Amino acid sequence: MRDADPAPPPALSPVELARWAWRQLTSMRTALVLLFLLALASVPGSVFPQENIAPVDVSRWREQHKTLAPIYDRLGLFDVYSSVWFSAIYILLMVSLLGCIIPRLRVYWKAMRARPPAAPRNLSRLPATSRVEVDDDPNVVLLRAAEVLKGRRYRITDADDSVAAERGYLREAGNLLFHVAVIVALVGFAVGQLFGYKGGAIILVGQGFSNTLTQYDEFDPGSLLDVDTMTPLHFMVDDFQVKYLTSGPETGQPTSFTAALSYTDRPGGQEKKYDLSVNHPLTLDGVSVFLVGNGYAPIFKIRDGDGNIAYNKPAVFLPQDSSFLSFGVVKVPDARPDQLGFEGEFYPTYRFTDATGPFSAFPDALEPRVSLLGYYGDLGMDRGVAQNVFLLSKKNLTQFKRADAKPDDPKGDDLRINLAPGDRIKLPDGKGSIEFTGWQRWVKVQVSNSPGESLALGGVLAGIIGLMGSLFIRPRRIWVRARRDGGRTVVEVAGLDRSNAGEGLDDEVAELTRRITQEKA
Repeated sequence: MRDADPAPPPALSPVELARWAWRQLTSMRTALVLLFLLALASVPGSVFPQENIAPVDVSRWREQHKTLAPIYDRLGLFDVYSSVWFSAIYILLMVSLLGCIIPRLRVYWKAMRARPPAAPRNLSRLPATSRVEVDDDPNVVLLRAAEVLKGRRYRITDADDSVAAERGYLREAGNLLFHVAVIVALVGFAVGQLFGYKGGAIILVGQGFSNTLTQYDEFDPGSLLDVDTMTPLHFMVDDFQVKYLTSGPETGQPTSFTAALSYTDRPGGQEKKYDLSVNHPLTLDGVSVFLVGNGYAPIFKIRDGDGNIAYNKPAVFLPQDSSFLSFGVVKVPDARPDQLGFEGEFYPTYRFTDATGPFSAFPDALEPRVSLLGYYGDLGMDRGVAQNVFLLSKKNLTQFKRADAKPDDPKGDDLRINLAPGDRIKLPDGKGSIEFTGWQRWVKVQVSNSPGESLALGGVLAGIIGLMGSLFIRPRRIWVRARRDGGRTVVEVAGLDRSNAGEGLDDEVAELTRRITQEKA
């Protein structure tokens, strides 16, 4: 007769299930997995352009990948560090670390107050032992052993015929400090994300900047930021100087960037000077101003079809390569009877070959040129919908064509507007004219305030100290027994390395034996 199948285990109650889930979450293995996942989740932030850092690149990426862009938007890949899934990993890691640390603090507190355990019955079974005979009295030997061990920073406990000693209690303290430091660093990062802000602005040389929302080209505030508390800051970009290598294999590489600023740290305050350069930010009341980029802004004078000046100012062009070949857009919404738009490239040092076409041979503006394509129609700027200033929507625009183009012309029929400084051409069909009158330099600054930065830095430094302690402090136990045998005193010294390394333990025991028995080295 076959035995009955064993009954299945009873289902966990809600309390038991919650206790099991909590144990799994607060295990060290889970904390390490979450830490790895957090590092892995940060990878998309360096692979894909981020809205709060490079909104222009994000817009361009969306234009070039119309199918993938909506999917990436839903996944939060353009704003990784504010996404739900990144925040979930972040919070779970903090909870896991807290759950690991709090119980261990109680255990460590008891271990710190505990005395070294008594000497085992048979010391010869320990990993490192020594046995010598001396003429001194056992009590004298034990007293001397206590003094030697104290001098080597051991905590000791005396017994009738032995001394027990232990050191290395700070190893676990270093381990706990490392885990606490990770939490501190995470909290510092969170404080910066909640109460800090970071923004970027492109400023033409000769113009200024004030620390208000309207002055930023891109702005990423913390979710709890009060904009009324932003540090009052105003500065002017008086000059910008850049030096390039002019010979050798690294010709064209920049050697220095410097923006001369005039700033005040409060309304009506005294004006001060500062040379802003890479890795030398201007810092005021927790706000740091970094120099993160520079480029060119060609100046155009554009007349519309009615002969009126509709545009007469610089247009910021963005560098595309190390030679500062730059792309930009000019929008003329005030032109009549049709609005005008242009997009094209600025070449600081213009060169042309049949193999490569036009290119810039050097980043400095030695022979500047612009090459544009022109459009007329409706720019769509009167509909109340925000537009990217570096992108030209051609939905309701018509491109200017060459009047002399032939069907088999390899250059096509697009009208390419090529201008040197001072050149002016008329647009077809009486749409007006465009003149390239010169150029200006611009600088891009990043203004950031991270109130948790010091806390995060302190956490990182404390974590390094804790990690070094947990790696290099070796908890060891030493026992010394002295007993009278046959008219002489038998001294036994044994050691145990609790870090499982064991390196140097034999030398330690030998040195202690020599000092306790007063042998000559």
